[in-house]
This record gives sequence, C-alpha cells and structure tokens, in this order.
Amino acid sequence: MAPAHLFQSAFAPSDLERFYREVRHTSERLGEPLSDADATVQSMPDASPAKWHLAHTTWFFEAMVLSPHLTGYRTFDERFTFLFNSYYETLGARQPRPRRGMITRPTLDEVYAYRAHVDQAVFRLLGERPTPTIAELIELGCHHEQQHQELLLTDILHLFAQNPIRPVYRDPAPVSVESTVPPALSFTEFEGGVVEIGHGGVGFAFDSEGPRHRVLIEPFRLANRLVTNAEWMDFIEDGGYTKPLLWLSEGWAKVLAEGWSHPLYWETRDGQYWTMTLRGFQPVDPTAPVTHVSYFEADAFATWSGKRLPCEAEWEVAAQQLDVHGNFLNLNGLRPGPASPRTAGVQQMFGDVWEWTRSPFSPYPRFRPVEGAVGEYNGKFMSGQFVLRGGSCVTPPGHLRASYRNFFPAHIRWQFAGLRLAEDV
Repeated sequence: MAPAHLFQSAFAPSDLERFYREVRHTSERLGEPLSDADATVQSMPDASPAKWHLAHTTWFFEAMVLSPHLTGYRTFDERFTFLFNSYYETLGARQPRPRRGMITRPTLDEVYAYRAHVDQAVFRLLGERPTPTIAELIELGCHHEQQHQELLLTDILHLFAQNPIRPVYRDPAPVSVESTVPPALSFTEFEGGVVEIGHGGVGFAFDSEGPRHRVLIEPFRLANRLVTNAEWMDFIEDGGYTKPLLWLSEGWAKVLAEGWSHPLYWETRDGQYWTMTLRGFQPVDPTAPVTHVSYFEADAFATWSGKRLPCEAEWEVAAQQLDVHGNFLNLNGLRPGPASPRTAGVQQMFGDVWEWTRSPFSPYPRFRPVEGAVGEYNGKFMSGQFVLRGGSCVTPPGHLRASYRNFFPAHIRWQFAGLRLAEDV
C-alpha cells in the first residue's frame, strides 16, 4: 500500500492510541448538534454532508489501514467502499462528489455504528504493536480526520447560511460591543537571502510540506496583523468591488458573473453589516479579521492598499521562530478574534483565518509522491490552486506547523480565509 517511513512518527504506540481516541471523539462531538437531516443535506457541489465526512474519515482507516494490514478484519459494509471513497482512483469507483447529498441512507446512527466497528478494529491493531509503516498510516489517518473536522464545520456553516431561519450550530455568543481595539497596522522588515523552508523530517508532516529546500527571497516587510473587517468596509465604501483595474481578469469576471459586493455571508440590515456565523446571524465585528474572501478578493484588496500578498516562503520565514499557538478550534469560540494591542511584532500567524499567499500550490524541488493509494493524497492536486498558511478558528489545535500548506482554488469563499499584507523593501 505504501513504502516504509512515510514520515517520522511523532508518537510512541501508547501515545498514538491516545491521539487516535482524541481525534475520533472530537469528530463525534462536532456531530452532536446535528440532526440526521442536518448531516445529510449538501448545500453546493464543493461542500460535503457532515454524515459523509464522519463516514469518509472512517472509510480511510478501513481502506488504508485495516483491510490491508489487520488479519481477519471484516469489512463493515461493502457498499460503503463506493459511497465514501473521495478521490482515490486506485481504490475503485465512487459516488460523484456533487451528489453526496443523495446518500440519505445509511442513517447518521448507522454511520456512528460504522465508526465504532472500525475503532474497535484499530484498537486491536494498535494492541498488536504495529510496524512503523502501519503506525504512520494510522497517524496519517488522524491528521486526515482533523482536516475533515474543519471541513465539516465550514460546510455546515454554508448549509445553515442557505436556511431562511438561520439556524445556529452552537448557542449564540453575541459579539461584544466593547471588542478589543486592534493595534494600528505596521510592518516588520525581514532580510532577504537564501533561506530554508519546508518540513525538516522529524515529526508528522504531509507529503506536500517537503522536502526541505533552499529558496532565494528579496528583503520584504510583513504586516503585524491580519486585515480587519473595518478595513474591508473601507475597501467596499471606496468602490473596491466596482473598479476593474484592481482585479485580476478572472477575478473581475467572477465579480460580474456572481455579483460579488462584499465577503460571503455579509448582508446589510438597517445600514449595518451582518454575517452568518456558526453561532448564528450576528453583526460583523469591525475589529476581527475579515474572512470568507477569495484569493481574487484578497489580491484586489492588496492592490487597493498599495501592497501585495506575501509569497509562502516569506510567510514561513516569518513564522519559523514563532510558537504555534492562536485562536484554533474551540467549541466556545468558532469565529476569528481581534489582534491584541499588547503584543509587539507580528501576531495572528496561527489561527483566526487562513492567509492567502500569492504562491501557486506546486511541488517543492525533489518532491516525489509515495507509492500506492496514499500517493494520491496531495500530489495530484498540484495544479490551479493557491497556498494558504496559518490555520483558522476551526482548525483543530495541534494540527499545524510553520511548514503546513493548505490549498484551494482562487475563487473559493466558504472557507475561513483572509489575508495579511506584505510589501517590498
């Protein structure tokens, strides 16, 4: 299925079992507020039903770990191989992505039974002290499930935003009228030269994060914080969505075709901007980072500001010396928060919103996909997408590194994506 040593595992066997339990439990906690109907409906072709996320992550362990490596393993339901494969061509046919919402059966309860069946088998395999290759596959499956935890929440937000009664995922926590005032926008200078980026090979990393390699960058400056909603309102008021010279050609075509005039989920009510959130329909917090904007919008805003988006090497150089902490997935939060006026230097590098970079998602020098089905994980998507860095308010804590590369097409808006400005020295 895969060659030995996909990466250097970060866990001893007992710690890996603990990590597996935590990840699987978190997914089920995310599903608790959802009815069977909530978990079945698909709001657009790019989103997937919550039930599908819960089942697909379980199928991943069954297909990649249990069926090839656990003697005597009994597949829960042969039909699930078709229903819950995502894009693994080498593993057979599958339900088309735009029609995942047609999977009204199995029920949500049956999906949870599937999860329990697979969990029991994984615990048995872990108890047999698996080989390094098997342990690495289990760890990969855990990080894969964490990615789907974030997707489950972004997809539920999009679904609930289409519902006229505007249901809440979690009980509303109103935006405070006394929100922290973020620090004034400033820029920190970084030297140019030959620098190293990419994962160094110790601990977990996805294949697209390596190999570590040298790149040449020119001196640059990076903004101390993320762009705020208040600054985006200024962009709107100045006609940012009506000036074609600010936009890339494909982006301007999207503005015209889809009527973009503000970030996704924003609406006006009595002269004030409101937005749909996981905690319900609420006023836009002017001090928080703007989110749910596409690469095209982020690039247009940067042009309007007289700045630019950072490239991913610049972002990583700035992040390498920072601790990975920030506003990550917390069921009491679930939304971006303002920068701290008491923190000097560059902040909000991790958490709050994913940061668009101007870098295309392409392979690093000497990149080679691993053999077998696991080799389809990232390498086949290295075309037509842009890199985002840093994580968001719905990224599970402990999931990120400075070398982590997320990627999406330039037009997507339903993810928690925002921006940080950069400029040349």
